[in-house]
Amino acid sequence: MKKLMIIVFLIGITTTGFSQLKARTFEKVDSLQRIQKKKTIVFIYTDWCQFCHRMKNTTFKDQEIINKLNSDFYFIDFNAEEKRAITFNKQTFKYQPSGNNVGVHELALQLGTINKQIVYPILCVLNEENEIILQYSNYLNAKDFKVLLEKIV
Repeated sequence: MKKLMIIVFLIGITTTGFSQLKARTFEKVDSLQRIQKKKTIVFIYTDWCQFCHRMKNTTFKDQEIINKLNSDFYFIDFNAEEKRAITFNKQTFKYQPSGNNVGVHELALQLGTINKQIVYPILCVLNEENEIILQYSNYLNAKDFKVLLEKIV
């Protein structure tokens, strides 16, 4: 009986429109842009940033936001302290260490630097040619993020 209830619950979730945010990689977006042109939203975060975690756990769990991002944009969830090299827009970006187990990725600096500084969380919106059209450095709740999405569509 317990298994049946779980199965019914899971079927109910999938048929009520519940969906998850489709996060892509920079490399994947590069190839997707050749097939279908869309704006890209890059969420730049770090593991130690409390506001970044709050946005991930609230704003990016809002079903309206998930649906809008999945349908109208490519979304990239990017850790600014990522250590692997990333090729994007015909350029390779690498992690730049600045001390013992401390550093920042060149791509995070490229996309997230505002007024010569980088403050997390960062939203960077790229047009269909992967050019920066908007940078925003601050926590956004779901209501404010929806307003921002409407403006950039």
